[in-house]
Amino acid sequence: MIPGRDEYGAETEVDGPVREVMANEKSVKGAEFYQAHAVGIRPEIVFEIRKAEYQGEPRVKYEGATYYVIRTYSRSGELLELTCSRYPMEG
Repeated sequence: MIPGRDEYGAETEVDGPVREVMANEKSVKGAEFYQAHAVGIRPEIVFEIRKAEYQGEPRVKYEGATYYVIRTYSRSGELLELTCSRYPMEG
C-alpha cells in the first residue's frame, strides 16, 4: 500500500504497482506454526525468493488468494523466506 487519495480527495492508502517474481512454495514448519498459533497468528504458507527481489511488500498474491507477509527470514545471503497468512487476517 502506498499513500494516495480516494475519489473524494481524502488521504488513504492505495495498492501500489504489482510485480511478479519467481518463488518456491514451502510449508510452514510445525514448531513455527504452533508457536504462532498460540499468540493468534496463523501462518499458512512460506515463499522462498531471491532477497534482491523483495522490496518490503506487505502482501503477496498467489493462485487467486491474497496473503499478509507476517515474517521474513534470510536463509542465506541470497535467499529470503516470506512467512504468510491469509488476507484478510481472521481471528
